[in-house]
Amino acid sequence: MLRDARMRGLLGMRIGEFPSALPVLMLRSAEGASRSTPFLPVFLKARRDMPLPYRPNVGIALFDARGRVLIARRLDDDGPEVIGPGFEWQMPQGGIDADEDAEAAAFRELEEETGVTSARLIGAHPDWLTYEFPPYSGPPHKLGAFRGQRQRWFAMRFEGEEAEIDVTRATESAPQEFSEWRWERLETAIDLVVPFKREVYRSVARVFAGLAGA
Repeated sequence: MLRDARMRGLLGMRIGEFPSALPVLMLRSAEGASRSTPFLPVFLKARRDMPLPYRPNVGIALFDARGRVLIARRLDDDGPEVIGPGFEWQMPQGGIDADEDAEAAAFRELEEETGVTSARLIGAHPDWLTYEFPPYSGPPHKLGAFRGQRQRWFAMRFEGEEAEIDVTRATESAPQEFSEWRWERLETAIDLVVPFKREVYRSVARVFAGLAGA
């Protein structure tokens, strides 16, 4: 039996309207004694029905002096970030840490994945772009908590020597992800990336088209 009238309103609420401090249901036992139980089962079911969030992420289009971008060949799948024959190539990208600025994350990820520190920011995509992961049924993975990636893309100009670029490097916090790299035209990179990222790459190519010679 409900003892708190507020709960009758809660039962008709949509997801997201629940208050942060969930009230308690007052139940009466067969013996007549009142006991309380948290409103947890209903809340947990509501959470299960909610769509997974997108993971905050950055992408980097690193241009050389000839207007080509750096792409690297992925070693293997990374949970739901799967690759396929002929679609192993991509531009650098990575997650944004908690309380980290997106631009700072882009420079950090570029260094972690490619070794590049000699880069200058020349542009940024005005929008956050999203892509969905394909269905995943593999072992538990950190990306399994997300439906896909929500990305902010940055354009940078490489100003160092090519000897600085090393996509095979690995650290304790950033394992090796790539086996090789090359310079490629940005519009060509669209056909080399996995299909579920192509709409993002098309948008990046369209917005950054005028930056190749900047």
